[in-house]
Amino acid sequence: MKITLLDELPVIKGLLAGTDEAGRGPLAGNVVAAAVILHPDKPILGLDDSKKLSQKKRELLSVEIKQNALAWAVVSVSPQQIDEMNILQASLYAMKTAAEKLSVSPDHVFVDGNKPLLDCFCATTAIIKGDSRVAEISAASILAKVERDAQMLALHKTYPEYGFDQHKGYPTKAHREILQVIGPCPEHRRSYAPVREALGL
Repeated sequence: MKITLLDELPVIKGLLAGTDEAGRGPLAGNVVAAAVILHPDKPILGLDDSKKLSQKKRELLSVEIKQNALAWAVVSVSPQQIDEMNILQASLYAMKTAAEKLSVSPDHVFVDGNKPLLDCFCATTAIIKGDSRVAEISAASILAKVERDAQMLALHKTYPEYGFDQHKGYPTKAHREILQVIGPCPEHRRSYAPVREALGL
């Protein structure tokens, strides 16, 4: 099986999927990955790195992607799994699983970042800054970000004291301060230093 790491975009023959994740940096919540195969006859305008888009634009594009893509899948990995695997392996596992869950099997998977997917069912290529260079990865980044944000809003209803609706679990000053005051909740990642510090470990 061919696994490559390239900074230049290769020409791929066959059906291409893109995959990306959201939530590597936060102290709490799942890491979420998505995989997308775009429909060649249903182009989607405005695709870009999800971080460069407004929340409203991401949500609108997410609906359009789900309606028009040839196939898409979203996978979540829990904080407990992240602590067991480490965040890099959890992210790669989530992206690989999302690609495997696609209802249409691609011939090649483009992966955002510098790590290709090992033991994948097809060839994979890691594309540095792929979420702003490859439409399929951009679409995946949007689905992953929108899903993860929705999950954090849901967590806010269960744990409103942490302000997950504001920082989405990222290590902001307010988040770190409340951690020191009341400690972590079950959705915090115990392997992350600020959470361990709050636990006195």
